[in-house]
Amino acid sequence: MKDSECRQPRDDVWDHIDLLLDDSLRAFRGEVRQFLRTAVPDETRARLDMGYSATKSEVVAFLKKLSAKGWVAPAWPVEYGGTGWSQLQRFVYTIELGNNAAPSVLPFGTAMVGPVLYTFGNQDQKNLYLPRILSGEDFWCQGFSEPGSGSDLASLKTRAEDRGDHYLLNGQKIWTSKAHYADRIFLLARTGEGARKQEGISFFVLDMDTPGIEIKPIISIDMSHSLNEVFFTDVKIPKSGLVGEAGKGWSYAKFLLGNERTGITNIGRCRRQIARLKRIARASHIGDTPLCADQAFLRDLARIEADLTALEITEIRLLSTGRDSAFASVGPSVLKLKSAEIQQALAELMVSALGPFAAGRGPQFVEAMEDVSDLPQGFFDGALAEYLFGRATSIYGGTNEIQREILAKATLDTLQ
Repeated sequence: MKDSECRQPRDDVWDHIDLLLDDSLRAFRGEVRQFLRTAVPDETRARLDMGYSATKSEVVAFLKKLSAKGWVAPAWPVEYGGTGWSQLQRFVYTIELGNNAAPSVLPFGTAMVGPVLYTFGNQDQKNLYLPRILSGEDFWCQGFSEPGSGSDLASLKTRAEDRGDHYLLNGQKIWTSKAHYADRIFLLARTGEGARKQEGISFFVLDMDTPGIEIKPIISIDMSHSLNEVFFTDVKIPKSGLVGEAGKGWSYAKFLLGNERTGITNIGRCRRQIARLKRIARASHIGDTPLCADQAFLRDLARIEADLTALEITEIRLLSTGRDSAFASVGPSVLKLKSAEIQQALAELMVSALGPFAAGRGPQFVEAMEDVSDLPQGFFDGALAEYLFGRATSIYGGTNEIQREILAKATLDTLQ
């Protein structure tokens, strides 16, 4: 069977989301899509398609274009630089970012510390930090996890001692993404004790060039440098670095984590990777048999597509539900848990489809690839790296096991 004999996808990009859109939303989607097609350089799109992360320079360049449009933080209130878009507009925008292989806008500023600052911070903090997040001038990192205090975040031991005109910070954070090029960090530290371990934790913001901060790289299994250990030794945090009230950090962290888990589904990216996988299945072959004729492959791909559709509908449901609803309290855990499973299953299927070529490099690889595929040189690069780094998807943002515990507890509570 030749490539042309496999069923070809439609040239126009159709998905079931179109069924939810009225004419104005379809026009909005077209505007976003047209902007992204010109705003993302072809070289950047090709690298991201292959599974590699965007470089800092690529992210900064893209942020400048988003900033000029006022599209950096659509979910923020208009008075702080948001777009005023509806929930469905923001959802469509996020989908299109992934569909068009745009560099990821790091969530630490826009989706995490930004909302905490405009909700709980004072006016000076809002004036200083929010404009710099929107312009891309400041890159942030998150100082939450510690050795022995990852999913059990409330057991953290990093301490900030009140010294009158400043806090003195000592401790260690781990798995700190992008700390090596971050300008600022938001972190949790213990400032007191209470009957419950969640009490006495405070939320701080701090410049990364403050004396006493040491960063050590953690090299991932895919040989990339994204994660770090961060050590604090007698670091002085000015009193202006305390966000909200002392001892209320746990409440702010829960607020932040809810935002984090609603922004990590990567649905658009998954849709694009499914289309890429179908292209591989049509072009890759052993002998005269293309992969798209393999029933086991088609079954696995259909299952992933069905799960992804269910995830999309669940996210729309959550976005349409008020924060005080019963579903809103567990919805982020549902999204985080299922999206991690889908992303890992998709990466695994990609590597399985490519076989030994998922890890290939160099002239011998290219020559061998040409014997079994009609795809262009470089099309396979990065698949194994994405698969390996993606093993962490079920850990960051709250491990899958913890999310299952949250859902189980909520279910039992409703039965009592």
